Amino acid sequence: MKNCPYCKIEVGGNLKKCPLCQSRLNGEAERPYFPQQTTLKIQSFFYKLQLFIVWSMVILSLGLDFLFNLKVWPTLDIHWSLIVAMWLIVFEFGIMRLFKKGISSSRIMTLFVFIVLVMLGITAYYVGIFSLVTDWIAPIVVMGTLIANFVLAMLDKNGNAMVYLLTNLVVGILPYIVFYFMERDCPIAWIVCLLISVILFVGAIIFKGREVAGEIQRRLSV
Repeated sequence: MKNCPYCKIEVGGNLKKCPLCQSRLNGEAERPYFPQQTTLKIQSFFYKLQLFIVWSMVILSLGLDFLFNLKVWPTLDIHWSLIVAMWLIVFEFGIMRLFKKGISSSRIMTLFVFIVLVMLGITAYYVGIFSLVTDWIAPIVVMGTLIANFVLAMLDKNGNAMVYLLTNLVVGILPYIVFYFMERDCPIAWIVCLLISVILFVGAIIFKGREVAGEIQRRLSV
């Protein structure tokens, strides 16, 4: 057992410094009292590594754009590094949410998809492909999210994914209403998205009828 020459106390385990005065301990170390968290150390290392890579890419892209005036799209007079930095920061935000404990998979995915769609809209506006994103890419991404939420709600035992499954119906109907008030024909991809959201809602009632009713009562306080 180790001992402190100044505090005159004995310290068990494999500590290197005295817990009272922080002086170096003398004597032989014993077996550690608590197991080492090797998994957390590995996760922490990879998290710090990706954080370093992300911020290195942000700094490098800003330097190439503003200091060297490098043009990635010669036909577009925009600062492309701001778009790259925006996407990398969103990616980092997603990684932070993944490392945070106690958050359901449906919530992480729904939030991340929503942010990605906003970033896609901003990028498409400056690049000049806004209609392509709004009419095709966005509905395809939303359809994938709806199907994933349905699968997670079927597999989830705690009921945390059901609320995101029920929002599928709203997500499917809302774009159709927006296009209607804009007096525009709804793109075919959004119509398919609406049909999928209704089908999945019906499927939720068939397979999880009691949970659906309970979630609606809890959310609407009825």
